[in-house]
Parts: sequence; C-alpha cells; structure tokens
Amino acid sequence: MSLPNLRGRVAWVFDEDDYDIDLIIGVRNIKITDVKELAALAMADREPGFAATVQPGDLLVGGRNFGYGHPHYPAMRAMRHLGIAGVVAESFSPGFFRGEISMGFPLVTCPGILAAVQRGDQIEVDWAAGCVRHLGRGSSLPLQPLTAAERQTLEAGGLIPYLKQRLGRREGVSS
Repeated sequence: MSLPNLRGRVAWVFDEDDYDIDLIIGVRNIKITDVKELAALAMADREPGFAATVQPGDLLVGGRNFGYGHPHYPAMRAMRHLGIAGVVAESFSPGFFRGEISMGFPLVTCPGILAAVQRGDQIEVDWAAGCVRHLGRGSSLPLQPLTAAERQTLEAGGLIPYLKQRLGRREGVSS
C-alpha cells in the first residue's frame, strides 16, 4: 500500500516558530466538543470568515516546532472538518506529531517550506519522490521521510486501524 499524494492550495501559513495550535480555535474554546462549532471558530481571531475560505484538500504550512504546547486535538479536528488534508512544516513538536499521525492525519516535515510558499500557492506532497513541489514555480524541496511505523500508521488510517492490522496478521500466522 502507498500513501496518496497530497495536492492542494496553501490555506494558511503559520510563519511563527513554536506555534501553539490551540490558538487556531482560541484557547478559551478547547473544551467545545461540537466539531461544526469548532470549525466555525478556526482562525477567527486572526481572520474572521477563514472557515468559509477553506476548500477540501487544502494544506497548512508551518514553521519550526509547529504544534508546540499541549497536544490538544480540537484545533486539528476543526481543520480536518473544514477539509484540510495535511500540514507541511519546517518541523513539528514531538507530542503534536505523534498525536496527529496516530489520528491518521498527514504531517510532512520539509525544511525550507516557509521561504518557498505563500498562502494561495498550489503544492503537492509526493511521497514516492520524497519531495514537496510548488506547482506554480515547478520547484521542489526534499521532505524528511517517515519511519516505517509512521507510514504504516497513516496508510492504515490511524493508530487503532494500524494495530488491528498488525494483530490480525499475528493471529493469522499463529493459527
């Protein structure tokens, strides 16, 4: 099995290092459980109406240590609900990275991405070629490859399906 390439518009560029994802919906809103309400709040403190601009398949771009802080899930639940397909960042906070990969959400580490793209640009993550392409300029940057477990977790759709597949293979072998 292979990961499908991600291809979409850059919906937002988080150019600050150590960006706390709770700020996507506002820290005061992290206990909201209704995903539609969360989605409507996405980036509203920085750009009212942002949620209405997101198109299915859009991507987010982040700086170094993206997802810094407590790895709360509401902000990225909101972004996924809006149609965000993944995040490409200079680097990720380890807790955020593990948490989102375990949810089956693609995160791509790509040093140099901030200098290479702007909001609205069309980009593609080509897993097989190991690069992120800027479709308008025809340029590309290498991405840091996922570990085998990270890739298999994404391919399975998250940690729970990945573990079920692994356990199923073991049970089939020992029977």
